[in-house]
Amino acid sequence: MTSPIRYFVVDAFANRPFAGNPAAVVSLDHWRDDAWLQNVAMEMNLSETAYLVPNRKGFDLRWFTPKVEVDLCGHATLASAQVLSHLGKLPDGSEVSFSTRSGILTASRSGERFHMDFPIKRAEPTEAPCGLVESLNVLPKYIGRNKFDYIVEVESESVVRAISPDFKGLATVNCRGVIVTAKSDDPQFDFVSRFFAPAVGIDEDPVTGSSHCCLAEYWGKQLGTDKMIGCQASRRGGIVHVELRGNRVILGGEAIIVARGELLVE
Repeated sequence: MTSPIRYFVVDAFANRPFAGNPAAVVSLDHWRDDAWLQNVAMEMNLSETAYLVPNRKGFDLRWFTPKVEVDLCGHATLASAQVLSHLGKLPDGSEVSFSTRSGILTASRSGERFHMDFPIKRAEPTEAPCGLVESLNVLPKYIGRNKFDYIVEVESESVVRAISPDFKGLATVNCRGVIVTAKSDDPQFDFVSRFFAPAVGIDEDPVTGSSHCCLAEYWGKQLGTDKMIGCQASRRGGIVHVELRGNRVILGGEAIIVARGELLVE
């Protein structure tokens, strides 16, 4: 008799339920085929579904949106770390290694907070592609591009919060997503951002760990500091602590499990 396939729904980058960014985490004993993984992610219908499979040094980890597999996801990695903690596989003060499409990523636990070691995703200045500015309907101060996303700095936090993109137009821009950001008006935060990714099935992501791999490096240069706190100003909202360490960035945050269950189909 096969063991049940367990899954969890976790609100990441949040310290209370129904905030931050929800992700599904599915614990597997071996890999299923890609079509099954994609179908389960479609069924979960969250911005990301993470799959964990044990290996000799930790866990293999893959991330799927309802439409595609992605190369890097911060909030679903944080959600995975919280699930491992819940299952007794990540005690306080310990660290776990994840083998992913973006290389080896680590997550450590310190009380209720988790810290993840991710690669910096440095953006270079670029011209606006057709449809980007028009779809955002903003006046950019800066436009950059990294491997995954465009980053657009705007004049103020109020502009970031007020943006209402044309998602159909934005989906035609050739990228994973678009980060819109500004310096924070609130002294408890260093910068604010929002993240739009209609091309991969997510109009707006509530809190995006991987975008902070770009934001940390960008705002670190602007503000002259290695340690910052970012506020993702989506409707649900979330807080991401960032620390630059060479070509890596440490992403810190909390997470809370809000649901668990079993998949009834193989």
